[in-house]
Amino acid sequence: MARKRSPLSPDEKQRLDALLDAVMDTTVHHYGAEPRSAVRYDKREEMYGGSGTTHLLQMFEDGELVNNRIGAYMVLPTRGDSAGFHTHGDRNEQELYVVMRGEGTYLEKDHAEAEARSVPIEEGTITTVRGNALHAVRNTGPEPLIIFVITTFEPGTPHSQDQEQHGPGQS
Repeated sequence: MARKRSPLSPDEKQRLDALLDAVMDTTVHHYGAEPRSAVRYDKREEMYGGSGTTHLLQMFEDGELVNNRIGAYMVLPTRGDSAGFHTHGDRNEQELYVVMRGEGTYLEKDHAEAEARSVPIEEGTITTVRGNALHAVRNTGPEPLIIFVITTFEPGTPHSQDQEQHGPGQS
C-alpha cells in the first residue's frame, strides 16, 4: 500500500493551524525541552485507499519517546474524508486513537476478507488495534475529525528491544 506523504504549502499549513487553534492547544511540553508545536506536517491524499485528504501533525522527533513510532494529530477536515483499512501487524505495532474533536465512524476487522465492525466515535472515544487486525476511520460529522494517534512497537519486537537496550534514538 502506498504511503505517499507530501508537505503542506505555507497557505495549507496556515489554514490547518488556524483550524486547530480555534478548538485546541497543540503545544507539546516534552520533558526537559522548551514547549513547541509539531515537528512535521504531512498531507496524504486518499490515505490507505480512503477518500479525501488526511493531515498528520507529527508531534515528536524519531527516538524522542521510548517504544513509540508515532505521536501525531490526524485531522480529517471534511465530512467523508477517511483513512482506509490498514494493518500494523506487518510493522509489529499497536495503535491507539483518542478522538479529540468531531464525529466519525471507526471500522475494524480481523482480516482482509472479514466483515467490518463499525463503531461510532466522538470526542473522548478511544480505540486500539494490534496484530494483523485492520482498521479504518471516516469523518461523518459537520466539523473536522481530530484524533490523537499513538503508535507503539509491540513488546518484544526488535524495535522495542533496541529501545530498551540503547535508549531512544540510539539504536
